[in-house]
Amino acid sequence: MFENNKIFILGFARSGYEAAKFLIKRGNEVLINDGKDESKMDKEKLNELKALGVKFYFGSHPDDLLDESYDYLIKNPGVPIHHKYVEKAEKLGIEVINEVEMAYRLLPDDVTLIGITGTNGKTTTTTLTYEIIKASGIRCHLAGNIGFPLCSFLDKLQSGDVIVMETSCQQLNNLKKFKPNIAVMTNLSPAHVDFFDNSYQKYKDVKTKIFKNQTDKDIAILNLENEEVLNQTKDIKSNKVYFSSKQKTNCYLKDEIIYYNDEKVIDTKNMKIVGIHNIENAMAACMVAKKLNISNEVINDVVCNFIGVEHRLEFSGEVGGVKYYNDTEATNIKCTQIALSSFNNPMVIILGGLERGQDFNELTPFMKKVKAVIAIGECRKRVEDYANSINIPVYVHEFLKDGFKDITTVVKPGDVVLLSPASASWDQYKECEVRGQEFKDLVKNLE
Repeated sequence: MFENNKIFILGFARSGYEAAKFLIKRGNEVLINDGKDESKMDKEKLNELKALGVKFYFGSHPDDLLDESYDYLIKNPGVPIHHKYVEKAEKLGIEVINEVEMAYRLLPDDVTLIGITGTNGKTTTTTLTYEIIKASGIRCHLAGNIGFPLCSFLDKLQSGDVIVMETSCQQLNNLKKFKPNIAVMTNLSPAHVDFFDNSYQKYKDVKTKIFKNQTDKDIAILNLENEEVLNQTKDIKSNKVYFSSKQKTNCYLKDEIIYYNDEKVIDTKNMKIVGIHNIENAMAACMVAKKLNISNEVINDVVCNFIGVEHRLEFSGEVGGVKYYNDTEATNIKCTQIALSSFNNPMVIILGGLERGQDFNELTPFMKKVKAVIAIGECRKRVEDYANSINIPVYVHEFLKDGFKDITTVVKPGDVVLLSPASASWDQYKECEVRGQEFKDLVKNLE
């Protein structure tokens, strides 16, 4: 399989690079096409692949570049689902998959694959799961959205290895035979609908594909408190087990203790990460670990010493008794709701960024502890209007660095300053991580 074929790779990103490198060594003829100019590509990787015999076409997508001579089109997850080459390939009978699906079809039968998805919490859950398994001594690999492309370590796999993989909706869209032994869905709420024809139902259906090929011998770990998850998974064939922060089930929370099958596993008072959502993330990771027969001691030690994922409610420092948290990955209203509900302290929140028509009024039930709003970015005027409408003092600046000057005049010891913008960052930054790093640098300067 995937030997001596002619393969078209659409998108020269990390997964395209790894796929090309893997495929060319198996005797395939490989062409990579990317609409960006060649000057914007990683020269070292580009030269490496050219030396191996990979062909490239950059800068545009000519109508005649893709023809019936190709056996597969491997699509980068970020490429739009209705890209003209995707639609042309389907008309020509060329199978459209992605790097994950390609690599999955080549996985040995004796490895355990864990797939983790959901709208929020999947990165934290994936990281926690990986760290627990690694700490137990089991050989483990981190793949997908936050790890390495799956095909990058195909040749290194050994019998009994475990792969922990964060799977995004964009990846799941082009998966066909992919079947994790254990699949986790943290929750579902509206996100990425613009990628799926502005259809929330289509987004949910794509997310649920993680369970599509599972049988009753495979495990689905589900959030009992998320109605959307329950509705989407009612007909799956998987062996379903549940976690809940509110009621007794397979894994549950009672008196700040996480129990698994009525056995105490984690005292949440000892956890460094905050918020009920992170307790739910820890529950999901705990359930995966217990299915792999990992001891409570290892689970508890890893979870209670875990300080969080960078840019997701990341503790960024304490200055003058004020704690600063970087939640730049909160690019939608739901994420900011979660962040606001994670603290009981008085808060100053930084809101705003790319104008996407987001409805800030949906934050109102969560704003009771907020003493001031810093409005930034392209949609700062709407943030200002919103804050005024609920009678919370607001300070308006185009740039984050200018807003920091107001923060120091507002806060008191015991307060929390929270960057949780409910907005994407592309109005000013290449990516939201750059915004988060700027926030951390500004905190460091205060120190």
